[in-house]
Amino acid sequence: MMTTTGTTITGATATMTTDSAASHANPSLAGDESAGVARRRIPARLLIIGWVMLLMFGVLLVVNLATRQELHNEVDEEVGQALVQEIEEFVGVAAVGVNRSTHLPYSNVAEILDSHLHRQYPDDDEVVVGVLPDGSIVRQNRGEPYPFASRPDRVREVVADQSASGSLHTEDGELRWRKVSVTPPEAGMNPGTFIVGFAIDRDRAEVVTTMRTLTMVSVVGLLLAGVGAYLVSGRILAPIRLVRNAAAEINETDLTRRIAVTGRDDVSALAEQFNAMLDRLSLAFQSQRDFLDDASHELRTPITIIRGHLELMGDDPQERVDVMRLVTEELDRMSRLVEDLLLLAKAERPDFVVPQEVSVPELTVDIHSKVRALGDRRWLLDSVGEGTAEVDPQRVTQAMVALAHNAVGHTGPGDEIRLGSALHDDPSGRPSVSFWVTDTGPGVSPADQKTIFARFHRGSRPRETTGYRAGAGLGLAIVSAIAQAHRGEVKLTSVSGEGATFGVELPAAAPLERTTS
Repeated sequence: MMTTTGTTITGATATMTTDSAASHANPSLAGDESAGVARRRIPARLLIIGWVMLLMFGVLLVVNLATRQELHNEVDEEVGQALVQEIEEFVGVAAVGVNRSTHLPYSNVAEILDSHLHRQYPDDDEVVVGVLPDGSIVRQNRGEPYPFASRPDRVREVVADQSASGSLHTEDGELRWRKVSVTPPEAGMNPGTFIVGFAIDRDRAEVVTTMRTLTMVSVVGLLLAGVGAYLVSGRILAPIRLVRNAAAEINETDLTRRIAVTGRDDVSALAEQFNAMLDRLSLAFQSQRDFLDDASHELRTPITIIRGHLELMGDDPQERVDVMRLVTEELDRMSRLVEDLLLLAKAERPDFVVPQEVSVPELTVDIHSKVRALGDRRWLLDSVGEGTAEVDPQRVTQAMVALAHNAVGHTGPGDEIRLGSALHDDPSGRPSVSFWVTDTGPGVSPADQKTIFARFHRGSRPRETTGYRAGAGLGLAIVSAIAQAHRGEVKLTSVSGEGATFGVELPAAAPLERTTS
């Protein structure tokens, strides 16, 4: 009778934990910037290379550890399968109970072990040993890859072990073994032991060699990745360097620098946006300079007039009265000019208009009643829109009064001026509301129509024939600012010599998307 004992081979998995602490310095500017002390910065190129190298290192580390563990698991699995296979073969032969050489039943344990051992061709790292009931060792006539049968003390240690499998650790390395008890054919006799061992160190050495090669390849790959990151990051960051250099060279007196854009990536898009920002800044600075030049000119003229008359004023009472009247008129003109300039400055603020739902007919009639006092003209209502609109009634009234004031300045007493309003859909299908003023004056020339809504533009036609004193040229600019604040636009229809129609077209229904700060 023969019995076998099952075994379980457990592989230990080592877990390596790597703690990587990254510290980021954000040094502040020490001392006064005017003293020339530069703030330390980490170049973006270095950051990109660092992060790429760190990512690659992490990936390669995981790959190497996983590969090493998988190779060790394969070695353990192959060794375990080899041991189990040898035991199962022996158990199968012994279970038959017939000597394959003599075709006779086995007579003792020694015959069973000797018959099986001489028919086996074990692996180069495998040892197969039989132990007789009296402790004698039955071995194959071959060299041992691991000193086992030649060391009876090691054989006795394995036999004495209560487990069916295990490992033997000596100065010669590790031997994985598995054993089975051999029951003699006749009852009353002591059993023997069949032992199969596998020297695992050579397979593990192959794993070490493989991992060494893989590690060298990983290091080379990491270095190549660093070089690639250096080259690629240089090309990617080139537009950013151009943006930085351009920003360092730009000031309020020179906004002509632009960046050449060649790619289609996000960095190239940044360069395009930077160029667009420079265009907007250039236009803003130019507009500001023109505005300041025009404003200074407009203010300098009344100041010069006032100073000249005051310096030449004599002691005659009538002359003093005339001079004071002229000074008062010029001061009033300066006051109006300053108020208009402040109004245009406020037009840039998000709360310049406060939309609310208003009745278009009521607003139109109210505007008509107010503009009638501007001059001796024949004021008519052209048409009145029916419905409501979301607009700022005060700003709309202000714009219409400015348009009516402009119409009065280009017509004579008794001339016809018509006002009107209408609700309709714009070309995109959104509801809109229009307000307009039509005069019967000389009209606007094609050259003036392109710039008539600009600041300080008075047009090229004379006003002396109407007896109306010219203003500072800010009225139509204010109308344009009010329309733009409503997300609308100004309209002008005119034929030279046949009058003109000025108007504003504003969104009527959708709430205005304006952010307040």
